Amino acid sequence: MSVALPVIDLDLFSSQPRESPAVISECKRARMYPRYSDALITFGALLVHDSRVSEEDNSVFLDLLEDYFAQPEPDLKRDERPELSYQVGVTLENTEKPKCAVDEPCLRVIASLDPAERPLDIAGHQPDPKCRFFWRLGEQPPYPTQYPGLNAPNVVPEVGSLKLRWEPTMQKWGTSMKNAVEGVAQMAALGLGLSRETFTDAGRYGPHLLAPTASDLVKYGEEDTILAGFHTDLNFLTIHGRSRYPGLHIWARNTGKRIPVRFPPTGCYLLVQAGKQLEHITGGLIKAGYHEVVVNKSSVETIKRRMKEFPNRPLIRISSTFFWHLSSDYDLVPITSLAKRAQELRLANQNTRIRAEDTEDTVYESMKVGKQVQNELKHIALMA
Repeated sequence: MSVALPVIDLDLFSSQPRESPAVISECKRARMYPRYSDALITFGALLVHDSRVSEEDNSVFLDLLEDYFAQPEPDLKRDERPELSYQVGVTLENTEKPKCAVDEPCLRVIASLDPAERPLDIAGHQPDPKCRFFWRLGEQPPYPTQYPGLNAPNVVPEVGSLKLRWEPTMQKWGTSMKNAVEGVAQMAALGLGLSRETFTDAGRYGPHLLAPTASDLVKYGEEDTILAGFHTDLNFLTIHGRSRYPGLHIWARNTGKRIPVRFPPTGCYLLVQAGKQLEHITGGLIKAGYHEVVVNKSSVETIKRRMKEFPNRPLIRISSTFFWHLSSDYDLVPITSLAKRAQELRLANQNTRIRAEDTEDTVYESMKVGKQVQNELKHIALMA
């Protein structure tokens, strides 16, 4: 069964008055208004078209990160900041663990899936073989934050050729991703019956992260290799640009299907997924989206093609990923009206054949966003 994710057009939203008939019509078509099934509620994911996003900028970004992760490991280690829970700078391979390997609710979700639709086995509890780089993009809080480690200064590589290219490239591509995902956050707020700025105000001083991952396909290019094990993201919304290599699978809520992510062949498209902060603030009305990155048949074919067409380029899979966060000092409390809708949805689902997490009551305790992030970082072995 083929599953088509909803596509929303941010061009309308960004270029016309927010309450214009054209914008409202697009929100309805995209199922983002309350009288329709909300795309994020139904699927936990959607595709975004935004012509402000340049594919050339993405390509320049991917080139830079391929060059960066092609460096020898001792050079990369200079950019590690484990004392900051790896929240800026580089995280090397075999450091981050997939939370779902040991998380009981997550394991129940896997068990509820048809065996043919389950993620690749993560029961070995091995850390992911991916590397990552975090580059923070956002306003510094104008107040003393309780979570300075989550709002630390960025790390810039010291190698001359990389250093000159680094900040302009990271800022340009990261800003494009940030603008797009904030447009989605505003549309989602309107669709949920809230004021347009509800979420963007809450995330004004968030430690947003341009967060490319890197997988060495010389070492880890065999089919069925897990590059990033089955998991959800801890932030509010995650947005992905095109990678040069396939392998991202998502599980859109209510489908029970393992869906290979495919972007339209041309045009400025991005994938957006809900994260745990959005799940928390909506009381579970919107669920964080599960996903994995693996080497599949399409990945292997692409590796062979890239080796022929670009023999002098590093054979490294770079994800073009951005994590949008709520502000660390923001009080993360479920919005009453949305939590009520979530409860109604759970009750309605009790008599349907739907995955276990959609019929169970989950307690979303009130806490600071920074505390929620710290809790999640401990689960994935990035924080002691």
